[in-house]
Amino acid sequence: MIKIRKYFKIYIIFLVLFTIYVLLDTFIITRSYIKIDNSNNIINNSKEIISNENTYKDDNIEINITTYREYDTNIYVADIILKDNNLLKTAFANNTYGKNIVDKTSNIASNLNAILAINGDYYGVQTKGYVLKNGVIYRNISADRIDLVIYKDGSFKIINESDISVEELLEEGAYNILSFGPSLINNKEISVSTTDEVDKSMTSNPRTAIGIIDDNHYVFVVSDGRTNKSVGLSLYQLATFMKKLNVNIAYNLDGGGSSTMYFNGKIVNNPTTTGKISERSVSDIVYVGY
Repeated sequence: MIKIRKYFKIYIIFLVLFTIYVLLDTFIITRSYIKIDNSNNIINNSKEIISNENTYKDDNIEINITTYREYDTNIYVADIILKDNNLLKTAFANNTYGKNIVDKTSNIASNLNAILAINGDYYGVQTKGYVLKNGVIYRNISADRIDLVIYKDGSFKIINESDISVEELLEEGAYNILSFGPSLINNKEISVSTTDEVDKSMTSNPRTAIGIIDDNHYVFVVSDGRTNKSVGLSLYQLATFMKKLNVNIAYNLDGGGSSTMYFNGKIVNNPTTTGKISERSVSDIVYVGY
């Protein structure tokens, strides 16, 4: 009996240590796999640039920021028109593909001289789900998620990872894949219900989404939430709001404390982390810039 108790104690200790390691490996321990070279950026040869708190305009990019008040929540919309769809890009934190490698959206954007940026799909805390960034495949393991594919011609498409491989998507012209979801609007119709929710949390939260209205005409949408000034949005409320923007396709990105919009060197919204107005670090961003 004494030996059994001794072995049981050893087993419990091993189980606790293993659990701690798994938690650290999942959320804390960083692993750098590939360092990205961002030296081939497009050169901005615009003759005239108009830039202020809510507007940016040059020969290739036009951005207008508007703040809406709906559902007891502040919602920030960046309306984007591009002459060159290659100016819609994604980027990793620290220019590195890996695990648990994170930085604030504003820092990543500033380091790239981005004009506008939002947080991405937070691929870094997942072990599955397609990772295709700027035409390069980094992960081809399906998570059976509903993804947003951004093609080289700037068009959007909603796909299910179980239906097609990332290699096939690359062959047909995919340039970026965002793997979070769900799809909010597809073919101008709302594609979520009032019962749909990320992780079934069924609560209103800060949100981040991206949508396309027409050729090279996009919107980035970020809402506040979890504060006494802004309740936050459900997925259905977010989809309903984006339908009013006349988008053809809209897709939900990582939300909650990650939700951040950066424009012209400043944070537009009020990101919340552990109950405080503060940016949470993320693994990747979607941005507009040269």
